[in-house]
Amino acid sequence: MTPTNIDDMIIQAFAADGFAVRFIGPAVLSISLPGASDFKVDIGEWYTQVQQASPAILPDVVAEFAASFGRGFRKSSQRTAVHEAVDADIEKMLAEETLRVRIYPEDALAQAPDLRDSLVTRTLAPGLVETVVIDKPDSIVSLPRTGLGGKTVPQVMGAALHASLTREPIYAHTEDVFGVPLTYVGGTQRYVGSHIHVLSRYVGPAPYGALVSFPLPEYLLVHEIGTVHLIQAMAVMQEVTDRLFKQGDKSISAQLYWWQPGSYEQAPEQERLASGKVPDLRPVGVEVDSEEKSITPLTAAAGDLITRWFRENT
Repeated sequence: MTPTNIDDMIIQAFAADGFAVRFIGPAVLSISLPGASDFKVDIGEWYTQVQQASPAILPDVVAEFAASFGRGFRKSSQRTAVHEAVDADIEKMLAEETLRVRIYPEDALAQAPDLRDSLVTRTLAPGLVETVVIDKPDSIVSLPRTGLGGKTVPQVMGAALHASLTREPIYAHTEDVFGVPLTYVGGTQRYVGSHIHVLSRYVGPAPYGALVSFPLPEYLLVHEIGTVHLIQAMAVMQEVTDRLFKQGDKSISAQLYWWQPGSYEQAPEQERLASGKVPDLRPVGVEVDSEEKSITPLTAAAGDLITRWFRENT
């Protein structure tokens, strides 16, 4: 068995256990775990031994190594995050505004048993989870619930959202994509999705709301639903979102959402951020069959949106 084939086998074994792994040197791995910095490990001694294993048993040896290492790594990562956060003073972090809110795909926090329950999180929308993190100069560490220090989750989440919105540089520009105006809210940091809580800054009256997506931590994609044909807008948004999702690093979701402004957006901003509530975001999507000349909504919300828009615009 050649080293290259063993390398591929190791990467696949770790992937099967829910970890993104890559080789950054001879027998040196970089392992990614949501909510923690990338972890580097030298597997040189084991790597030398496994090259002598029989091809018949090699897959089982590699799979067991990945599984056992994964169990230990998850436990170690959780302990490290807890200890680092507990050692820090929550009052100091709030005063210095070092807390942020980062959005993760729901399944990413389901990789390790009880990981999500141990962190300060909440559901933003189906498939999306907001997580409070500590923004350090050289890393991002999730804040565990044991680090709340008597504060409530809405209080800490609100403070982290405020810092994400006010202390991080952001830009917004709108461009025409196949006749559909798309607004890119972006930045060089991983907290851009927090701007969903102040989306009214980026749209007009929006009587039908807006289509939004979270393909990458650095992007929030927005289309205000209006006179542009809805099906065309949904198709373009889906295509652009999917492309960004597939090409980017640490992608979040290729799902499209229908944002509907309501009582949440009507509340004063600071009160809104600390309310414990979230914007109204519903998964939508459409399948267009040009040959059959048919349109199929992919969710109930998509059907409601399409019915309303066509009733009032045709």
